[in-house]
Amino acid sequence: MTLLFNETHPIPVHAIMAMIAIILGGIQLSMKKGRTIHKLLGRIWVGLMLIVAISSLFIHEIKLWGAYSPIHLLSLWTIFSLGLGIYFVRVGNIKRHKQVMIALYFFALILTGFFTLYPGRVMHQILIG
Repeated sequence: MTLLFNETHPIPVHAIMAMIAIILGGIQLSMKKGRTIHKLLGRIWVGLMLIVAISSLFIHEIKLWGAYSPIHLLSLWTIFSLGLGIYFVRVGNIKRHKQVMIALYFFALILTGFFTLYPGRVMHQILIG
């Protein structure tokens, strides 16, 4: 983990919050829905995801459009989708809430997580060596 903590800000915070969100999201997906604990963990997960998405806007390692890259579009999509997921649950559309949150988990965390394992990236060095 020393490699991660030696990275420039906000990469360590971004990566740690993403790892926690992956674990918590997996727990959320496997547990019974609608209970108080699901709602509490869901709020925490949304907070983690906001930290991950917002912090990623300040990471500029891949520069395709000036200081930005397609990952920044994913960050904006994540923020928008979090709001959409919250909206759906508040209006009682649980089916759409579930769809949005599952899509966020898999696309914004799992799929992008695999890209961090690309050789030469810090998470590849930490997890694979």
